[in-house]
Amino acid sequence: MIRINQIKVMPKHTQEDILKKAARILRIAPDKIQEMQIVKKSIDARKKPDIYIVYTVDVKTASQDKILSACRGKAGQVQAVVKKEYQFPALGTKPLNHRPIIVGTGPAGLFCGYMLARQGYRPILLERGREAGQRLQDVERFWKEGVLMPDSNVQFGEGGAGTFSDGKLNTLVKDPFGRNREVLEILVQAGAPADILYEAKPHIGTDILMDVVAHLRRQILAWGGEVHFETKVTDLLTAQNRVTGIRTEDGRLMESDVVILAIGHSARDTFYMLKERQIPMEAKAFAVGLRMEHPRRLIDDIQYGGSRQANLPAANYKVTAKTKDGRGVYSFCMCPGGYVVNASSEPGRTAINGMSYSGRNGTNSNSAMIVTVTPKDYGGSGPLAGIDFQRRLEERAYEIGSGAVPVERYGAYRQAVLARQKEKTDNLMSNTEENTLLSEKNNPSKIAAAFPQFAPAVKGKWCMAPVHDILPDDLNAALVEGIDLIGQSMRGFADENAYVCGVESRTSSPVRILRDGTGQSAVAGLYPCGEGAGYAGGITSAAMDGILIAEKVASLYQPVIE
Repeated sequence: MIRINQIKVMPKHTQEDILKKAARILRIAPDKIQEMQIVKKSIDARKKPDIYIVYTVDVKTASQDKILSACRGKAGQVQAVVKKEYQFPALGTKPLNHRPIIVGTGPAGLFCGYMLARQGYRPILLERGREAGQRLQDVERFWKEGVLMPDSNVQFGEGGAGTFSDGKLNTLVKDPFGRNREVLEILVQAGAPADILYEAKPHIGTDILMDVVAHLRRQILAWGGEVHFETKVTDLLTAQNRVTGIRTEDGRLMESDVVILAIGHSARDTFYMLKERQIPMEAKAFAVGLRMEHPRRLIDDIQYGGSRQANLPAANYKVTAKTKDGRGVYSFCMCPGGYVVNASSEPGRTAINGMSYSGRNGTNSNSAMIVTVTPKDYGGSGPLAGIDFQRRLEERAYEIGSGAVPVERYGAYRQAVLARQKEKTDNLMSNTEENTLLSEKNNPSKIAAAFPQFAPAVKGKWCMAPVHDILPDDLNAALVEGIDLIGQSMRGFADENAYVCGVESRTSSPVRILRDGTGQSAVAGLYPCGEGAGYAGGITSAAMDGILIAEKVASLYQPVIE
């Protein structure tokens, strides 16, 4: 196959346009291309309002060597490519006494279970929450009525937390073994749109993802696996520094010599149980912040340089800034045409997330604006100090919103944060006046002028509240400085009429369950896996880690023979 990079076409184009451009680059007639496959698709908006769609394609021709020789001067654009297919390792020979148990059915648990089931291991998956359809009903009831089910919500249930966050599939994890591609192909087989195989920022959408995860479960069952919902694991059983099984909340004992912990980043009670069982863990850095909302059309205008054109999706963005004291402020889980959602899982604590449906056609776009925090920020010690830190923030968010999602205009938030800084520092006044003047002079409210009906788009009850009282002062100050810096290049982003909502506290796990090169904890047979264990940061990377752990188990053990 020949790979061709940087094929640029107009937003309104056809497959034939891509084919003709590819042929022109190769200096051949279009009918000489026997087969064409899109490898990557992205948007080039650097010279807005002139927008281009950029493709990378693989083509098959009868005269590959001759064509490549003629294109030697285009080495960066035209090259030979040999596709490397994903290979599951050869199965091990060590006998298993019991079928593997997988705790959790988020992307890590589902993909680990899928791969093991496909190889004949008949895994048993245990999920504290409910299956996708019932879970959706529980979540929508919570959003409408405020009735929280602690084990069936945005965090817990079939598909994990990612099911209610748009189904974004981009990842920065390096993938020399083809696990990323394998994840995407399995998702397509399960009903996801085929364009996730080549979109630069692939996404499925919460509405479609619900059906996809249910399809994965049915396939696991068809291959002889088991999936048990509303089954919370409350104890880990060990003997002679080896796992022997688990105990569930209803008192059932399940024996196994392989237990895979794919528990997700919000299984706080499970982390505390693991601490009691002296499973080696450590606190790790993660990020916290707020979710910021703008009118979708404003973000489209900023990113595309004018009104959104036909064939262009709702605009995405990824922004970063560095404050004077060295803190990084950056966007996370950006949801074009999406919603802020109440993602709480514990009574008396409010946590939020963002989500989009597959059409991404909501009136607003939102993104988490977050700051990295490390164990020194937690105000405590021990491996679970980060959980305690999260809980304090969520309790404050719940308090100021009286259980509803607290929302504040960015201008009011910014003013309160700067005023608090002024109180703390005698010589800050000149900086505060300068910053305020900069905001008023260079950042007139585009939102107020063009979008007078702009209102928060929140799934769940919300109220106007002092969001500036949730985070510690230094984190608030970092966010204001970072958002203002970003607003200098994205005019309108730091608009005083944008909304900030709190609190975004579940960006990733604050804990890492230690494992060695075999994938096991210091307790043999215990395999920490996925985002909750501290080895992933999103749907795709968690699914890839699930595949990795399936490989580790399968390369050591043979399936149970009954």
